[in-house]
Amino acid sequence: MPKPIRDGAGPRHVAVIMDGNGRWAQKRGRPRLFGHHAGAKRVREIVEACPAAGVKYLTIFAFSTENWKRTQSEVAGLMSLFRRYITKEARALKEENVQVRFIGDRVQLDDKLVRLMDELEQMTAHCTGVNLTIAINYGGRDEVARATKRLAEDVAAGRLDPASVNEETLPKYLDTCVLPDPDLVIRTSGEARISNFLLWQSAYAEYEFVDTLWPDFGAEEFSSLTAAYGTRERRYGGVKA
Repeated sequence: MPKPIRDGAGPRHVAVIMDGNGRWAQKRGRPRLFGHHAGAKRVREIVEACPAAGVKYLTIFAFSTENWKRTQSEVAGLMSLFRRYITKEARALKEENVQVRFIGDRVQLDDKLVRLMDELEQMTAHCTGVNLTIAINYGGRDEVARATKRLAEDVAAGRLDPASVNEETLPKYLDTCVLPDPDLVIRTSGEARISNFLLWQSAYAEYEFVDTLWPDFGAEEFSSLTAAYGTRERRYGGVKA
């Protein structure tokens, strides 16, 4: 069971559902991919705002398992954007001491993108600053299903006693096994749903649903939300003595 935070303390781990890129572009009479490019530029500003806000871990939802249902041109454009982003930002992320990891099922991703993801993880593995986790082809249900399959394989192979399995066991098989659970989940664009994001990990997270479209979401608003988090009383099902 996670421990309640100190009064006035900010979140250690913030997860963000970056929503609203397409609508941002359409409001300007531009194609949806224009909004995705604008949204990608916003990521650096939020990463750079983390240390001052006391945020050690930042997890961003870049592409869900459901996003394959979008038009072929938009999906292809997003995959190209991911490759370009990694290539362009790799050196800066390393220089800024940002450790990068990717979560999600890589099987459906093209080989070049997977290779770039692997290289960026290796390049920044030694970094000790902000931990940036990027969810690509990620879905909470898919993650739990994949984790359960690996757990079942260990049971079948005799590496794990089924009688010992409890709520502490499954997290060791999740994509996020090396990360603490998120304290705060932010969703931009005015939508109030979690969209299959970090379902297991966010059981006790605080949520903020803001109207701002992601390309307009800046460091000032991010810092305001993390500061407000510290004023909340988190009881995790208990009562205050």
